[in-house]
This record gives sequence, C-alpha cells and structure tokens, in this order.
Amino acid sequence: MIDRPDLTQATPDELAELAEAVVAELARRADPDAFAHLLRMTGVVGQGVGVAARSIAERGSWAGVADLAGTSRQAAWERWRSP
Repeated sequence: MIDRPDLTQATPDELAELAEAVVAELARRADPDAFAHLLRMTGVVGQGVGVAARSIAERGSWAGVADLAGTSRQAAWERWRSP
C-alpha cells in the first residue's frame, strides 16, 4: 500500500491533478478490477459534484453554480438541489 498524503493541505488544483492521474492510471490498465473501480468512481464523482454545488449555492447563489457549470440557474437548481 502506498502512503497517503495529507490531502487537507492540498489546493483544489493539486487535488484535481492527483485525481486525474489516478483515473488515467486505472484506465491504462487492462484490468477488470481497475475498470470496476472507475465505474464506482463515476458515482462518487457525481455525488461529490452535487455536494459541491449545494455548498456553493448555500454560500452564494444558484446563479454562481450555473455560471461555473455553464448552464442556467434553473437547470443547475433542478439538477443539484437535493441529494
């Protein structure tokens, strides 16, 4: 097992770079377990996007979420308003 870094001190850019590297490595492997992990991660990412959208909306507005997502305020609210 590899040592896990302290992710609490990482910037969003650093975390995204790490996540992208992990996804790329799993995708590169011709391994059914790696594929299964990628499938599971799609659900984790989807949930995370919803949590982040609701958090941003609570601290700002759904218009801010919509701007980041490149959609309308109404579409953002309908998509992510509830878990």
